[in-house]
Amino acid sequence: MNISGKKITVLGAARSGIAAAIMLAKNGASVFVSDSAPAIKSKTDMELLDKNTIEYELGIHSQRIFEADYVVLSPGIPVASQIVQSFYKKNIPVYAEVEAAGWINKSPLIGVTGSNGKTTTTSLIGEMLRQEDDKSIIAGNIGQPLSAFVEDSREKRWAVVELSSFQLETIDQFKPEIAVVLNFAPNHLDRYPSYEAYLEAKWRITKNVSENDLLIYNGDDAKIVEWATAIKSKKMSFTVGRENPDGAACRDNKIFLFGKELMDADEIILQGVHNYMNVMAAALASHQAGISFDQIRTVLKNFAGIEHRLEKVAEVNGVLYVNDSKATTVESLYYALQSFNRPIVLIAGGKDKGSDFSRLNDLIRENVKELILIGSAADKMAYTWQGVRPSNKEASMKNALRRADQIAEEGDVVLLSPACASFDMFTDYEDRGRQFKEIVLRKLKSKRVKKV
Repeated sequence: MNISGKKITVLGAARSGIAAAIMLAKNGASVFVSDSAPAIKSKTDMELLDKNTIEYELGIHSQRIFEADYVVLSPGIPVASQIVQSFYKKNIPVYAEVEAAGWINKSPLIGVTGSNGKTTTTSLIGEMLRQEDDKSIIAGNIGQPLSAFVEDSREKRWAVVELSSFQLETIDQFKPEIAVVLNFAPNHLDRYPSYEAYLEAKWRITKNVSENDLLIYNGDDAKIVEWATAIKSKKMSFTVGRENPDGAACRDNKIFLFGKELMDADEIILQGVHNYMNVMAAALASHQAGISFDQIRTVLKNFAGIEHRLEKVAEVNGVLYVNDSKATTVESLYYALQSFNRPIVLIAGGKDKGSDFSRLNDLIRENVKELILIGSAADKMAYTWQGVRPSNKEASMKNALRRADQIAEEGDVVLLSPACASFDMFTDYEDRGRQFKEIVLRKLKSKRVKKV
């Protein structure tokens, strides 16, 4: 899209909005940024807007936002919100940040979505791509938005983009050359009117794929398999426990690609069936982008995981502290509870997303020693798990870890795996995880601490 001279309102002055505004301004658009949140945004972000002579307003949405040819929407703002609906009523097109990035981007794209495992899979693909081109782009919901990298995009340089349902809601022409759909599980039911609506938002990653594009999907997820039959692109699946000569398979404790053995599962640092699914998806996508079996193996033998995802922080007097702050869903906690062969002291809670916590009852009964609950979902969790395991509610991360220190014994795991969003107590899941880590290392530094 030719945006030179166009008036564009960017709604939301968080990470995605700032990056989109700067990208659009550099490409000739007249940009205005508006955020209704109080004027407490990062001084550095505002300096970036000033440096690029981009006008903005904070703490209000004035009538100026409607003086626009297009609106670029930050993913944290729901499409159903009154402010977004007001643009539709005025026939002003609303686009996602990734859509806007697609107007400028030159790189072929690998898009990754799903309810769980997106960040791990995106990171794996990125590391694999960088075996060939150390400037390959890793962007999207994983950290920095795609808009921040489009200046580095090239026709022969792959980019991998993690895509949330929020980002996909308002795409129009955006499409990846390789679309990866990992799994479906209930999430964000506080934002969507139904589970089906949430899945449909995820599935929009396939909206524009053509016969020349590729869909990589979970062959063990019945809903995804059903929907994939209607997609006209090339297709490859990944499965567990059975042969899959046209895609990827994990069977007999080995990973296979196109019927050929890639490696023993024991050689992969990331363990667990959920991680093998991520590995297979990443291997398929990167191989289609030109990465060899040997290069894929190299990454899988050395990739230890991402920050805030089952991240081992320290071992203190025989107690292992693990930061799984990125586990913002019931499904993520489900996997985390199966990742240790030792008793778990679980710190969970935060902002509920309409989740059914009772799905975890059996695993908590089997694997958890005691529950420490935080955030606005603490009461709901305590009610749901009453009689399953003892629980305590705490008002802060510091208090939660103090309680954990009292409970945990040598051989236990203290696991932060919230199954909730973070916005009731923290800036984001990264802030939550870093506070957990800082308190663990600071509070316990006088004890026998073993970093892991």
